[in-house]
Parts: sequence; structure tokens; C-alpha cells
Amino acid sequence: MCGSIKHARRSCFSSTRQATVQNCSKLFNIVMKGELRNIAIGLLVLIGGVGCTHEFDNHKNTPSENFEALWQIIDEKYCLFDDKKVDWDSVYAVYQPQFDTMKLVAFEDNYRMFDLMEEMLNTLEDGHVNLYSPFDVSVCRSWYEGYPENFDSEILTKYYLKDYRRAGGLNYNRIDGDSIGYVYYGSFSDGFSYLNWLMVMNYFADCKGIVLDVRNNGGGSMENAYRLAAPFFTKDTIVGYWQHKSGRGHEDFSEVEEMKMEGSKGNWRRPVVVLCNRHSYSAANFFVSIMRYADNCLVLGGKSGGGGGMPMSYELPNGWMVRFSSVKMYDRDMQSIEGGIRPHLLVNQHSDDKDDLIEEAVDLIYSAYKK
Repeated sequence: MCGSIKHARRSCFSSTRQATVQNCSKLFNIVMKGELRNIAIGLLVLIGGVGCTHEFDNHKNTPSENFEALWQIIDEKYCLFDDKKVDWDSVYAVYQPQFDTMKLVAFEDNYRMFDLMEEMLNTLEDGHVNLYSPFDVSVCRSWYEGYPENFDSEILTKYYLKDYRRAGGLNYNRIDGDSIGYVYYGSFSDGFSYLNWLMVMNYFADCKGIVLDVRNNGGGSMENAYRLAAPFFTKDTIVGYWQHKSGRGHEDFSEVEEMKMEGSKGNWRRPVVVLCNRHSYSAANFFVSIMRYADNCLVLGGKSGGGGGMPMSYELPNGWMVRFSSVKMYDRDMQSIEGGIRPHLLVNQHSDDKDDLIEEAVDLIYSAYKK
């Protein structure tokens, strides 16, 4: 019985799926080539939602059929089962009976259904997997729990960003006797232009090095990740690879394609230290990964948060939306970046009156001039 049910689930997807995959591939190529990255990423999400809108039109709005749709979407389109080591068929066996007997009688039953779906999705331990309803959004926290914070905003504001300047989303200052440039970037969703970044770099023109801090940066636009990294690459450099789902099976992926940073003239040629922690997620995680290949760069702090799968969204029969990872990303050694990036130097925060990571970064920049 279980096998026939799963066969029926997998066969219900419409023929529009292949066109969706092809469109996603074309758009992601635009993203990786640096052309209209923000627009392309937005379209990737929209294509996911539109494609799903028609796939479940014939499903009834019941707990059981909403569960079937949710399970099937993840089963056929999610790209990180190998990373997560999750047996999705076993998850089905655990949760299907609970939804099969669930009834939506009182308004509160919607909350009960939502909570059970959230519990099921959180078995993936993926911060990019979320369920959206009119009354709640599911959040997975297990991927960062148990890791040191390595960040204190009060210390940062008191000692390093006092009377700071701001260019777009970049908060910056000169520290340690004006000898070191310091930039705190709290979200890759906060935009900045090439002119903003150029003015910051000019402000640091006589500094010995730059500390780039993306701790507690939950991600955002990959456009901004590329833009922030660009001045530190003096030549064309392969920084990673990507592939997307190409079929219903868990192992059905497109061919691997490379991601490249283009070298630019007038680059920063002095030391740069990138600071990260477990809350450096998604686009911030991608930024940390590619900066390991930049000239004169060292990554310092704690292991980054991961989030290497570009998210896509689909709609359930009841109108709720599920977001999940649909594109798999690797570093240039073909290692998945989903689990996070280990820094060159592990440093934890212990002091109450200084930022140990910033201080270590400053010492490393000075030591580069003593060699």
C-alpha cells in the first residue's frame, strides 16, 4: 500500500516541471555570470511558486492532502538529502498517519497542523527550509544551537563603531590609531553600490589592512556578496561550483558548472581578514567561502552557518508556502558548503571589554608587515 501511494504522489507532477527546470538553469547561469543577479534570484523564487500553484489544483484542502503535497515537493525538489543524511521515506512513515487522522474542526486545528508540518520539515535541519502561513513562519534553529556566539554587539558599538560612518549597508571606521580599516556588514540584504564601496576603500587608503566583519549576517543578496569580494581578487579565480535538481530522484542533478570571480584593476593588495561566526549564513556563508581564495586574505572566527542551497518556494493546496534549497553549491574543491565553512584560524570570544576576534585580526595584519 505504501509503495503505491508513493508512486501516485510522484506521478502527479505536471509536464510543466521540465520547463521550470530549464528556466531555472538559464536564470542561475545569469546569476553566476554576474548579470542582474538580484532580479534572477527573485525570478527563481517566483518560478518555483508559480509552477507549484497549478500542480495541486486538484487536491482537496485537507490535512492529509496538504501533507502529501508538502512531502512530495520536498521529496522531488529538495537538493540536500545527501548533506542532511535524512531518510525522507522514513519521515513519511512517521508523519503520514498523524495527518491522515487529523481533522480541521476548530480554528486552533490549523495551528496544530502547522506545528506538525514544521516538526517534519525541521528533521532536515536546514535554515533555508521554512513554512509560511498567514499566522506563522516556521524556523529551524538546530543548525546554530550549541555553537559559541563569538559576537557582542555592545562591545562592538562601544569600542569599534563609535562615531562610525555608513555607506549604504556598510558600517565602517578606522580603528587602532586609525591604522586599520574596519567594516561591519550586518546583512547582505542591505544594499550598497560600487561607489559606496570605492569611497570606503579610499577612506582606508593609508591603512595597513582591512577587517571585514560578517558575523551575525544572516545572508541576503548574492549580488552584494560578489560586490563585497570583488576588490580582493587580482585575477580571474574559480571560487566554486553549482548544480540544480534535474529530475524527481534524490540523485538527479544537472551537470556541475563553475563560479568565477573576475579580477579587476586597482584592487586592494594589502592584508584583509574576514570575521565570521555560526550566524554567518546563506549569502554570508557563500562570501566566507569565496574569500578563502582571495589575495592576501585570511578567514578568522568560528565555523560559518552554512546555507549553501539557493532557496525556491512552492505553494500548498491550502495556500501556505514552503521554501527549500533547490540549488547545491560547492567550494572549488567540490566540497559542499551547506554545512558551513571552517575558518583558517579558529578564535572564540572570551573577553568582556574587547572583541577578541577583532583584536586577533589586527595583530595578524601587523604581523604581515614584520615578515
